[in-house]
Amino acid sequence: MAVLHPADPGMGVNPEPEFSASSEPTRSRLPSALGLLGNYLRSDRWLAQLIRFALVGGFSNIGYFLLFTACYGEGPQVANLIGSVVSTAIANELHRRLTFHAAERVGWLTAQIEGGGLALAGLAITSAALALLDVVAPGMGDIAEAIAVIVITAAVGTLRFLSLRLWVF
Repeated sequence: MAVLHPADPGMGVNPEPEFSASSEPTRSRLPSALGLLGNYLRSDRWLAQLIRFALVGGFSNIGYFLLFTACYGEGPQVANLIGSVVSTAIANELHRRLTFHAAERVGWLTAQIEGGGLALAGLAITSAALALLDVVAPGMGDIAEAIAVIVITAAVGTLRFLSLRLWVF
């Protein structure tokens, strides 16, 4: 299809077609779609922050597991303490820098104290909820208990995200 260009001093016709047979619209749109997704995920919108929060949490859990496994020779309580403290400190720093882009607004020590306090509160809430569940439904099966753990952990994670977003960072 020819396109007229009134300001063109020549014939006023663009001889190049709008689409050529060799153009691949799917491939050319993919990098721009990935770029838009990347820009969105780096934004300060709540959903982008939530996605980054979940990713940091997932990597933090992997780090905890690796530390726990590495330190298990010292005993499970020591391994749990080291894994929890180190993975929580790293997660707090990643949340400060990446999840909430707060490195300029919130200092490292403040993030560790407030984020660590929220982690302890989350641990207390989760432990209390599981203990209550054991009293209220003692004969609960393994699958039902696993689902309950997931629901409780998700609720505590949601409260932690909201607290970090609205109060700490």
